[in-house]
Amino acid sequence: QVQFVESGGGSVQPGGSLRLSCVASTSIFSTMAWYRQAPGKQRESVAGITGSGKRMYADSVKGRFTISRDNAQNTVYLQMNSLKPEDTAVYYCNAASIATMEPIFGSWGQGTQVTVSS
Repeated sequence: QVQFVESGGGSVQPGGSLRLSCVASTSIFSTMAWYRQAPGKQRESVAGITGSGKRMYADSVKGRFTISRDNAQNTVYLQMNSLKPEDTAVYYCNAASIATMEPIFGSWGQGTQVTVSS
């Protein structure tokens, strides 16, 4: 069973930046995605990247977040700029369906907490 380990979260003020990393225990899959779950809300997809490098973003993060991948390091990154309080959530990564962005694996890593507050 593949495992994902997320890191890079923290507490920042509005307008700040963070860079999240997700390391997979095996070669990363064709399409990888970042998800987040805020308290009391359902988990949602934030950004995805295909094997060819095509990127997809939720409307709420377009222009602020950038997803990238390093296949040699089995790692996916999420650069988050101009952070807002509504970005506060636990962030996770997973392999994803290219058509729906739904996660492929039912098991999740521990996630990394992002808190945006003044």
